[in-house]
Amino acid sequence: MADRILVADDERDIRSVLALYLEDAGYEVVEAADGAEALEILQTQPIDLCLLDIMMPVMDGYHVLRRIRETSDVPVIVISAKGQDPEKILGLNLGADDYMVKPFNPLEAVARVGSNLRRAKGMVHRAQRDDAALLRCRDLELDTDACTLTRAGQPVELTAVELRIMTLLMGHPGRVFTKQQLYECGWEEPYVAAENSVMVCMSKLRAKLGDDPQAYIRTIRGLGYRLER
Repeated sequence: MADRILVADDERDIRSVLALYLEDAGYEVVEAADGAEALEILQTQPIDLCLLDIMMPVMDGYHVLRRIRETSDVPVIVISAKGQDPEKILGLNLGADDYMVKPFNPLEAVARVGSNLRRAKGMVHRAQRDDAALLRCRDLELDTDACTLTRAGQPVELTAVELRIMTLLMGHPGRVFTKQQLYECGWEEPYVAAENSVMVCMSKLRAKLGDDPQAYIRTIRGLGYRLER
C-alpha cells in the first residue's frame, strides 16, 4: 500500500506540482488549501507524512504543527518562503522533522519525503525490535539482548544456565516444562540422569526471585515446573 502524503499549501500551483511528482514516485497524495483543512485531514485520515506550508489562511502552519505534535509523531516537512535561520529554528523546535525553502526543486522534495519516511519507519522498527527483546511477567522483566533480569526494577544476578531457563519460562508463562526440557535448554546438552541438577538450579532461582519458594516458579508434581502468571 502506497504511503499517503498530505500536501498543505494555499498555492494551488505548488500543490499540483508536488502532487504530480509525488504520485509519479508512487505516493498517494491528499491536498489541503488551508491550515484548518490540513488539521481536519490529519485527524480523520491515516497520513504517513505531511508537507506543511507556513503562510496559510484560516490557521497558519505553525499553529497546525503545534496541534499535530499534541497527539502525533507523523513526519512533518515545513515548506516556507521564509528562509531565515530564526524561522527554520522555530519550525524545527515546534516539532518539524525537516525544513524546505521556496522555491525548491520538486525532485528534492520527493527525495526529502523518501528520506524522512525511511527514518520514521526505521525508528518504529527499532522500537518494535527493542520491545520484542523484553519479556515481562508480573514484576519480572528480562532483556534478552542485554541478558539481564530485574524484579520490581531491581537487578537479579543470574548464571548463564539460569538465564537460559528464565528466558524459556518467561517466554511461555503458565506453560509447564519438564525437567528434560529445562535441562536441555539451560545446559544445552542431552538430558541424561540430570534430574538433581535441575532441582538444584530451580531452588537457586527461587531463592533469587523472593522468599516464597512457589511465588514465581511452581512445581507441578509428576510433570515439571511453570512460571506463574
